[in-house]
Amino acid sequence: MDLHFDQLDALNWLWAVAAAALLFVYAAGARKRAMARLATTNLRGRFAKAIGPTRRRMRSVLIVGAMLAIVAALLDPRLGLRFHQVAQRNIDVIFALDASQSMLAEDLRPNRLERGKQYIEEVVERAAGDRFGLVVFGGVPSIKVPLTRDARALHLGLDEVTVQRGRRGGSMLGDAIRVAQRALESGDEGFKAIVLLSDGEDMDSYPSEAAAAAAKNGISIWTVGLGNAAEGARIPIEVDGERLFLTHEGQEVWSKMQPSILQQIADAAGGRFIPAGTANLDLAAIYEDVIAPASGRRIEASRTEEGIPRYRWLVGLAIALLAIESSLGLRKPRSGQAIAWTATGTSASIQTSPRRKAA
Repeated sequence: MDLHFDQLDALNWLWAVAAAALLFVYAAGARKRAMARLATTNLRGRFAKAIGPTRRRMRSVLIVGAMLAIVAALLDPRLGLRFHQVAQRNIDVIFALDASQSMLAEDLRPNRLERGKQYIEEVVERAAGDRFGLVVFGGVPSIKVPLTRDARALHLGLDEVTVQRGRRGGSMLGDAIRVAQRALESGDEGFKAIVLLSDGEDMDSYPSEAAAAAAKNGISIWTVGLGNAAEGARIPIEVDGERLFLTHEGQEVWSKMQPSILQQIADAAGGRFIPAGTANLDLAAIYEDVIAPASGRRIEASRTEEGIPRYRWLVGLAIALLAIESSLGLRKPRSGQAIAWTATGTSASIQTSPRRKAA
């Protein structure tokens, strides 16, 4: 069986485990130094027996072990394979997501970029086994996720998308369409489409011409307009930890959705312009009801495989270790004797007395 981990980024949490282990070691050393200052040499052994340093060390080891088990669970271990049937329509779709600075405008909550990512995730979750890819563009477009039926790969790619501040700046819609077209050329014969999510702002990249060229290669383009087309919104930025708004020549920049450009792109490539605006768009339903049926493909069954997640074992181990740790006391259990502590001046003594039997 093939053991693999799908979330290797969780290894960063090992720093927290190392910090906790060092804290326990430092605390043990501090207690030892305090004992050396407060107790005479002949009494340290008696104090150690009463307090139970071995139990304290065991509790520290159990806590660190539980933390390691939790980190291992966060790595999402997969062992073994399971197979299941999925619907398949031989449809290839590239999402082209605008990640320029204007997508930080908050006329959509939390902002245009995050809402666009949300729309894509909803489509991927509900789509019937189609292949999806992701192109991200701002200054210079790039293929973030090649065509795949692995929904997890799309989600991971979207999680990593942040605003791009390329040297050319602004949105390059035409370049994004050309890159998306190249990504679709690697797919199989079948229905090919580009779903472009943007506020429509463009830096003279000739998007209509790029859309027409894509249409000649059998690719349709569906555009989703994000943002307010009438009033627009300011673009928040952070300067030295302070939240400000983007300015140009001393004036605050207001970004508006440009529906005319997005309409031209859709018309040139045989698709449709979807003016999401600032509403809560159900793009997944539009995909299933409009975009996918345009392919004319019937649904076929296909068997896929995926690794079986085993993180539950590690979570159970962590819980068991913490349960054991909480059941351990710091003092050894006494049988038949009670400890009485007396102190006179700067010296201390330990006296034992038999427990009284119940009358």
